[in-house]
Amino acid sequence: MRWSFSLMKNRLPGAFLIGLMGLSGCSGLADMSEMGHPPRMTRTSDPTQAPEYRPVTMPMPPLQPPPTEVGSLWRPGSRAFFKDQRASQVGDLIKISVVIADNAAVTNNTSASGSGSENFGIPSLFGFQGKALSSSSALDTSSSSANTATGTISRNETVTLALAGTITQVLPNGNFVVVARQEVRVNGELRQLMVSGVVRPQDITEDNTVTHDRIAEARISYGGRGQLSKLQTPRYGQQVLDSILPF
Repeated sequence: MRWSFSLMKNRLPGAFLIGLMGLSGCSGLADMSEMGHPPRMTRTSDPTQAPEYRPVTMPMPPLQPPPTEVGSLWRPGSRAFFKDQRASQVGDLIKISVVIADNAAVTNNTSASGSGSENFGIPSLFGFQGKALSSSSALDTSSSSANTATGTISRNETVTLALAGTITQVLPNGNFVVVARQEVRVNGELRQLMVSGVVRPQDITEDNTVTHDRIAEARISYGGRGQLSKLQTPRYGQQVLDSILPF
């Protein structure tokens, strides 16, 4: 048992290095496939066919059939007499506007102090009197405490995006699940934008636009890949060591 344990212990560094080489090899193959030309753009495809796509389920009220009237000019479910040009069905396009200008500044200063003193003497104890018992220093305690804290938070974020999305799902209560993706390649750097969430039909404006603050469960991503992103990202080995090293 001792020999097998030592053998396993000797094999651990080798297995660890092989794992690191495998990770670096996968990364190296991906980098070599794009050598000599800019990063490849993703093909246009159905977002619902992506491996990470999952249908959205939300709490829904019970379904009730719309009332119908004989001879009425209005079709049940219609929102206007004339045809509405806004997105309303799966596959319709919708413009999503993201304008985030977030400024936050928080300063918190606290200071607390306290002090206490106790002087306890025993003039007599069970009929016994003495200098030691009656001394005022028979029990003398004192304490003090102080606490000072200062905290400052300053944040400034600005994101402005406008991209077109697609309705991928119509929920039973009429809300839309929208997904918007866009890729822009400039000088060998590929920028990827992604917005998804749930939208109410009433929040879509007349020009078929919805703002990000009207999107529930919004997921907004702005990133990319390329030479600059590669240089700014630590290598896999460094990331693994940073995760497991305790110092």
